[in-house]
Amino acid sequence: MAIGIGMMTVLILFGSVFLFLFVRQMRLWRIMSNFPGPKAYPLVGSAYLFDRDPREFFKMMQRWAVDFAFNNPDKKTMAVWVGPVPVIATGSAQDIETILTSNKQLNKGLFYQMLTPWLGSGLLLSKGKKWQTRRKLLTPSFHFSVLASFIDIFNEQAQILTRKLSDVVGQKSVNIFPYVTCCTLDIICATAMGIKIGAQEGKNKEYVQAIIEMCDIIQDRQKYPWLWIDFIYNLLPKGKKHNRYVKILHNMTRSVIEERLKEKRQMNGTKDSDKVIENGSVHKRKRMAFLDLLLDLHEEDGKFTIDDVREEVDTFMFEGHDTTAAAVSWVLFMLGLHPKVQAKVHEELDEVFGDDRERNVTNDDIQKLQYLSCVIKETLRCFPSVPLIGRQLEESLTLSGHKVPKGTLVVIGLFMVHRDPDHYPDPDIFNPDNFLPENVEKRHPFAFIPFSAGQRNCIGQKFALMEEKVILATLLRKLKFRSLQSIDTVTPTGEIILRPHNGIKMEITLRE
Repeated sequence: MAIGIGMMTVLILFGSVFLFLFVRQMRLWRIMSNFPGPKAYPLVGSAYLFDRDPREFFKMMQRWAVDFAFNNPDKKTMAVWVGPVPVIATGSAQDIETILTSNKQLNKGLFYQMLTPWLGSGLLLSKGKKWQTRRKLLTPSFHFSVLASFIDIFNEQAQILTRKLSDVVGQKSVNIFPYVTCCTLDIICATAMGIKIGAQEGKNKEYVQAIIEMCDIIQDRQKYPWLWIDFIYNLLPKGKKHNRYVKILHNMTRSVIEERLKEKRQMNGTKDSDKVIENGSVHKRKRMAFLDLLLDLHEEDGKFTIDDVREEVDTFMFEGHDTTAAAVSWVLFMLGLHPKVQAKVHEELDEVFGDDRERNVTNDDIQKLQYLSCVIKETLRCFPSVPLIGRQLEESLTLSGHKVPKGTLVVIGLFMVHRDPDHYPDPDIFNPDNFLPENVEKRHPFAFIPFSAGQRNCIGQKFALMEEKVILATLLRKLKFRSLQSIDTVTPTGEIILRPHNGIKMEITLRE
């Protein structure tokens, strides 16, 4: 009898939970039906339509943006079910402003959590009080005076890249993307960790492969609900590959941290982040890496642990190489498609540098390269390095005239709002004049957000723009680029980073 009562209690509890979830799901289904979107079914949602090929996946997102959002011009918002998870995707500048300016909507959401095994709860993934404390702690590390100290690294690696590409002048076709990726990887390793990994020279291949492929692996997992369960994912080949790469990346970061801590101990614990031991002697460091700044924060505040240091270094590595590599590569591609624009960039470079094509780019030079800035921004409009960003609503709000409940995942489509004809009359035309001051003033401030916006905007955006300008100014003083593919044949992949699927093939010649 006792067993029967116990079993009945379990069945009642199970039934109550099932009924609660069913009622909740039906309520969400009714709310989501207020927004247009692709056909969805219980449990699987619209995931059955997702293509494993990242090129086709991105094309599908673009089609949906047109069919369900921009064919409804007053709203520009659509609903997609990713398995049992409801997602609202918006390309409305007004709705985006509502979300990103809110002091409440700061949680990045479910899909970002798949970065946790690699990045932990660093600045990108942390939330609430921890994020606020961490952001305040790290902001001084991105002060202009700190960023200016990295310009020598930018120049050094940009010069190596220029030599590498000069060596392949005359070849019929050169895929520039791997060259640029190795350059930005060398830069972020030197600035974030203070080490030279020699990616451009073909060194540290295991680490380079791991950091380059991790984005692909994580993006593939994000699309399919059945891969979200750790137990299942860890048994699959991709899950095992993911875990192997995480181990490689963490081992590198930990070894660098341990080496720097060892140096500090050898200096008797004094505040010495501006010094380094070489061949048994103490020398003044030419510059401080972000790691040195983080270790200083650790010494000043014991609550900022060594594990916290590792998380932030890994976050810098993730956010700081692939995004910039994509941006620089897309700029070169667009210049190669638009020779008149490239000629105008060359003209500006000649005005700033004269005939000197060897000297390093300075901070003063960067400020003068205004047209190059317009070219970079227009490229980021057409090809935002991060095409989508997410927020998990901390409280309900109204989007496109409909209430969206707390807990809903909202995806902000940068690639959608950047091509909104209401803000850009010819959105598919590459036109750097879109970013002349008089044109920027007329536009909604949230119609161009390549580095996000609001409180959780990208802390490293000034770093990225400085780096991109130095690389491009160094390359374009010596070289000319001609794209060998049309804009229709260079297919962007719908991954965490908007990269060209098979690279970018160009013809490179020396400037006369």
